[in-house]
Amino acid sequence: MSTTDSPYEPSPTLRTSTFTCLRCGLSVSALAPGGERRDHCPSCLTSRHVVDQVRGGRSDCGGRMVPVSVAVVRDGAWMLVHRCTLCDELAGSSVSRDDNHLVLMRIAVRPLADPPFPLDLFGEV
Repeated sequence: MSTTDSPYEPSPTLRTSTFTCLRCGLSVSALAPGGERRDHCPSCLTSRHVVDQVRGGRSDCGGRMVPVSVAVVRDGAWMLVHRCTLCDELAGSSVSRDDNHLVLMRIAVRPLADPPFPLDLFGEV
């Protein structure tokens, strides 16, 4: 960011920037409706591994980041948890208001639909 760019307004390059989803091929704007930077596809919620979460900075991996979970942060906002298909690194990203709500809910209820223990145990408790 140059010294003339405001941190609160997107740069002209970012306003017109798009990326292509690695999974579904959708052409996606790099800006979400609220003006924040988007780092995943709003349709299938897939991302690309471009940030090294451990060391910080840019990652050379470039693998496909698949959504594996949803987390709720302290202020009540939802956050997507992605895992890289190449190196297994985990990363989080904020949910945008135009993200696919059906896919988000499917991810959120997955642990209830397929628990790591037999549901028959609840009948015996």
